[in-house]
Order: sequence, then C-alpha cells, then structure tokens
Amino acid sequence: MKDSRVQNITNKMKEEGYDQLLISDPTAIFYLTGLWIHPGERLLVLVIRADGKNTLVVNKLFPITEDIGIEKVFIDDIDDGVKKVLDYCDVNGSFGIDKNWPSHFLLHLMELVPNAKLGNGSEIIDDARAIKDEEEKDLMRKAQADNELATDFVKHELSKDLTEIEITERLGEKYKELGDSGYSFDPIIAYGANGADPHHQEPDDSRLKPGDSIVVDIGCVRDSYCSDMTRTFFYKEVSDKSRDVYETILEGKRRAMALIKPGVELATLDAAARDYITEKGYGEYFTHRLGHFIGIEDHETGDVSTANHNVCEVGNIFSIEPGVYIPGEVGVRIEDLVIVTEDGYENLNKYPDDLEIIQ
Repeated sequence: MKDSRVQNITNKMKEEGYDQLLISDPTAIFYLTGLWIHPGERLLVLVIRADGKNTLVVNKLFPITEDIGIEKVFIDDIDDGVKKVLDYCDVNGSFGIDKNWPSHFLLHLMELVPNAKLGNGSEIIDDARAIKDEEEKDLMRKAQADNELATDFVKHELSKDLTEIEITERLGEKYKELGDSGYSFDPIIAYGANGADPHHQEPDDSRLKPGDSIVVDIGCVRDSYCSDMTRTFFYKEVSDKSRDVYETILEGKRRAMALIKPGVELATLDAAARDYITEKGYGEYFTHRLGHFIGIEDHETGDVSTANHNVCEVGNIFSIEPGVYIPGEVGVRIEDLVIVTEDGYENLNKYPDDLEIIQ
C-alpha cells in the first residue's frame, strides 16, 4: 500500500464524515496500492475505512501473491460479491461510493443495506490525486523526457516525405525503443488542413506540401504515468498568416504560464490566453479549454477553463495548450505540462517552442 496516500485519504474521509470508501476504479486502486488489476465486468473493491481496517476484495481470477499490507479477500463467480464486501464494512456507517462502480453492484448494495447513507466518495480520491507527491512528480518528469525525445525523432522524420500513417507507425517503434509501455492517447500527426481538426486521431495518407503546418500532439506511458505535449512545425515555408497565428498562440501560452502560482484561479489562466488570442482576431477559432490535469491518466479530474474557479495548488500538474483551428487552412497548437510549485511553476517541457520550419 502507498501508506502516505492512504492516510491522506483517511484524513479527508473523516473530514467529510465517511466511515468507509468503496473504491472500484482500477486507476484509483493502483494509486493507493501500486497494483494494476483490470477486472472487466467482475467485482473489484478496495474498502478504505476511517478506522484503518482496510480490505481488498478481488476475484480469484486475479491472484495477488505479494503482501500489500492489508487483508485480501478472494471471491469467485458464484459468490455474492457485494455481500462479501459488506462483511468488511460498518453497515451502520456512511459509505463513499466510487463514481465508476457499475450500477448493478450499487443497486444490490442498496437492496442489502436499504438505509445506508451514500455519497460520491470519488471526490476525495480525485482531489488527492490532483496534488502529486514527490514520487509522482519524478515519474512525470521521466515520462515527459521520453516524450521530448520522441517529438524530436518525429521532427527529423518529417523531412523524409512520409505520410501521417508512416510517421505514426515510426513513433510507436520509437516509444518501444525508449522502453515506454505505449501511447497515453492516440497520437495526433496532422498535416496542413488536417491540423484544423483539434483531435485528428485517424492519421491518413496525406503527404506534406510546402507551407503546411504540422501538428504533433503525442504522449507515452512510462512506469504507469502519462506524458503529453504538442508542437506545431511548418514544412519548407510559412505564410504571413500562419506565422501570425503561431506567434499569437505562443504569446497566449506564455501569458497564461506567467500567472501560474499557488492561489491563482485556473479560470484566470484560461482568460489570459483566450483574451489575448481574441484581441488578435482569432478568438472564434480557439474552441477548447486551455488545459487539463494529467498523471496516471492523460485526462484526470480538473481542468484549466473559464468555468473552473478552483485555484492552483502546489503539486498540481496540468497542461497549457492554446490552439487556433481555421477550417480548410491551418491549425496551430502548442502545449507544455507544468507543476505548480511554492513560488510559481516548473515547466516539464524543455523542448523549444519557437517557430520552426522543416526543410
């Protein structure tokens, strides 16, 4: 078990008045135990109790031989798994339920304990995961370092008259060479007008033409943590309009990042970039939020948007990624990942972000 994380969760449970949390999300269970268990449709529950009597209930199909510091209870397909979970709960106490727990399990629990006090326990987990500890920060640095090597690899491959599909295939091979366990999301390699689709995640057989923008939005998984970054290059030449779009996005990103420090509203960061991009005449083409939180998952709870008035906290890791997408013409996005620090932020990206033309 990750004892400090479990203790943090337990403290928050007590503050919120929960006697136990029933955690079923494999990612949350990994966060607290260091174990990956993918149960499919079968029941999996980590019971975290305020009194410290924690238990993992798991199907026998997923044997766990190592000592994880808490009791392991194995069930099979003919057992009433929910009833078994309740054997390790205070049925007279309050329950924090995982937001991802399948409804048929929850409904059965409500039948067995009709007077149970239930709430959304995932808020406690999500809030804890939003503040990375030192181990997580180091893992994120390593994942992002690999991603920068992969981005540089892609940049050099772009001069070889390869299609989007061919570049994507070579990227996968590069991640394997680096020892990463795969993509953190479907990579975006978007040439020219394809770049005007913010999520062009189906590479095609397009080839580069002089003046094309090239959106490279990629990420890998290393040691179960995700990286993510975007750079936009140009092929052979760049038009005055494309240059203006790029310089606008770059300045918008820098204005937002200059404000990052504890206590600043996340909405303020979005507004800093969005207001500048709008002032330059491209606001209608900036069609998404400024950023998202990231860690074990590429998109975790929390975002950088005008709707989020939560403040930056030390240990938050999120993206800053303004973009402009003019249909049929050009797409430009530039993305960095940052860690909020005591006096500002640490940029996980060391890769240059000035406009670059591929020859």
